[in-house]
Amino acid sequence: MEPDGRLPAELWIKAHIRRCIADNIPAAVVHRGEKNSGTLILKVNQIGQGVKVLNQTRDIDGAIAWMPALGGELVSEADADAYVERAVKRDPDVWVVEIESRDGWHPFEGKVL
Repeated sequence: MEPDGRLPAELWIKAHIRRCIADNIPAAVVHRGEKNSGTLILKVNQIGQGVKVLNQTRDIDGAIAWMPALGGELVSEADADAYVERAVKRDPDVWVVEIESRDGWHPFEGKVL
């Protein structure tokens, strides 16, 4: 555990990937970030509808929250990939997880801001 009681990023992310797999939801790490403290970008592919991109952040109380990227809209996979590529260039420590879910579900806790 980290000094502040948080799980290392790698362990936390892998646990959520396993939950997806157990629920028959396709999910994969598409970019590995810093194993202990990297943040997360979620790329939620809502098959046939578009892709939503969410950036991990913290709310005012320090709880995990999600900031919608690209105006919070569903975008093409190419637009989502371009956004993710720029984000990884800015911060190579960031993790990127892609989930396929028609209704936009993902297992990561936290409210969308």
